[in-house]
Amino acid sequence: MTYVATVLRVMIASPSDVNEARDAVERAIHSWNDANSENKAVILQPWRWETSAVPVLGGHPQRLINSQGVDKSDVVFAMFAGRMGSATPDAISGTAEEIDRALEAGKPVHLYFSTADLPSNVDIDQLEAVRAFRSDMLTRGLLGEYSNVSQLEHEVWKAIEHDIAAMSISQSPQVTNPTAIDFLVQPKQERDVTYDSKGKPKNRTRHWIEVTNTGTADAEGVRFASVGQPTSLHLAASEDATVIHHGQTRRINTLYTMGGGESILRVSWVDGDGEHSKDFHVD
Repeated sequence: MTYVATVLRVMIASPSDVNEARDAVERAIHSWNDANSENKAVILQPWRWETSAVPVLGGHPQRLINSQGVDKSDVVFAMFAGRMGSATPDAISGTAEEIDRALEAGKPVHLYFSTADLPSNVDIDQLEAVRAFRSDMLTRGLLGEYSNVSQLEHEVWKAIEHDIAAMSISQSPQVTNPTAIDFLVQPKQERDVTYDSKGKPKNRTRHWIEVTNTGTADAEGVRFASVGQPTSLHLAASEDATVIHHGQTRRINTLYTMGGGESILRVSWVDGDGEHSKDFHVD
């Protein structure tokens, strides 16, 4: 069964020292979707600059993040611990600028500060900047705290429920007749650092493709294939057919090889009219 839902983009903002908190907010969003989206006719779409921003030249990076992320988001979650972050041309840090921009636009902003122990090598100047920023924010609203990521996930659920009630979004699912199947295909990547047995850092870039069914019907018999001739794209996905429900996103882990040629993902599916396929360039 398909249903009509309101999609809310939720931006996750923070300096670089709270990556676990960023992951926790995204987990909370996805778990809320799993439990509530169909019944409440609301789908939350997390937005993180490191995985969602589109690389493009023509402006300061923070201003591009503002236009792609803040301006198109409906809700903002922001977290701080021991770092304020790097200054931008217009603010004390990128996260602070994102918060100010969202507040000026009248968007709900939920701001949380970690109470967990800080590392012994914390930058004192950065820490003092966080404390000064928190004092300023105390004059502008209610602030939240979290001592661990489980508590933060709980706080995110509370905030989501508050926002949906405040927005007066209809929570009655509306059944529609399936009329079309279409896909949004987005290549993604994320860099992380691992350490060998001697403590030496090793940089690694993980690649994947997100395939979202943006049509009004469930897509059945869906298969994925790399069809470039030759190809540099290799998929870590099952060859078995699957179903992608309306509004659902599937993540396909990928590997790229140098000198392999084009990177083209073919998505094929089956409906009442027979078999169909569509090719997407994912270079």
